[in-house]
Amino acid sequence: MFLRKIWNHLEEYIAIIILFLMVIFVFLQVVMRYVFQSSLAWSEELSRYLFVWLVWISASYVAKERRHLKIEAFINLFSTKVRERIVFVTLVIFFLFSVYFSWQGFVLLIKLFIAGGLSPAMRIPMFYAYGAVPIGSGLMAIRL
Repeated sequence: MFLRKIWNHLEEYIAIIILFLMVIFVFLQVVMRYVFQSSLAWSEELSRYLFVWLVWISASYVAKERRHLKIEAFINLFSTKVRERIVFVTLVIFFLFSVYFSWQGFVLLIKLFIAGGLSPAMRIPMFYAYGAVPIGSGLMAIRL
């Protein structure tokens, strides 16, 4: 029961944690810059990477809730039977896109892992930042 609750709200929990961390890091950066006239080199970069993760995890949440952007005025022109078919076709296309994006993101991760690229300020491997793409799109595919 506990694991089911975590699985059902996984994206929400992750997004809340990421957003909380982003607020803390940006707040620290502002305080350091304007109060102590010094800056933290890593906070802006980390906040940027966390934002990328937040976008991809939130996209998975929105897919789970079926709240992605759509033009309902067009769909409502058709009968209920045709509407259901249109929704089904769009979900299949969205699923295929998510699987393809997840696969290509995974291929990119492998290339980044082999190349060993590091982030400019924090000097961490770039595949941590780019990992949001295959994980977020993979979760989208599962959640559809």
